[in-house]
Amino acid sequence: MQHVLRISRKIDYGLRAMIYLASIPQEAVVPFREIARQMDVPEDFLAKILKTLVDQGLVRSTRGPHGGYALARPPSSVSFLDVIEAVEGPVALNVCLDGEDACGHSTSCTMVSVWRLGQERMLDVYRQARLSDLAFKPADDGQIGLVQLNVQPVVRPPPV
Repeated sequence: MQHVLRISRKIDYGLRAMIYLASIPQEAVVPFREIARQMDVPEDFLAKILKTLVDQGLVRSTRGPHGGYALARPPSSVSFLDVIEAVEGPVALNVCLDGEDACGHSTSCTMVSVWRLGQERMLDVYRQARLSDLAFKPADDGQIGLVQLNVQPVVRPPPV
């Protein structure tokens, strides 16, 4: 079954890595193997994605035995859309919206306004989603990672 509007693995893995980096103290750096392990991302693929994120100015890298990766900007200033466009380029739901007008029917097409509205709403959601809002909170053992997604929230009774 084909899923035409599915987010690519590259975007998914890039977002996972960025959320992980948003979860660590800003002055810390993390080896890419640790990010890959914690976020369940293939190491080879992650290395390429991190290089792209460094090239795009979203991540900084430090070389050496204590080197690794960290966010280049505060998590509150990085949106989902920043990451998506850094790893894949501009988002266009349909060729008529990619600026190239590859379709050639846009002047008479009745679908263009629907595609444009759908794209703007989607991009608005991605613009508003900030890494700072999505960062993991360290568990009791200090670990950060996907395991936290399985933790049930603690429900406290209302005050009496």
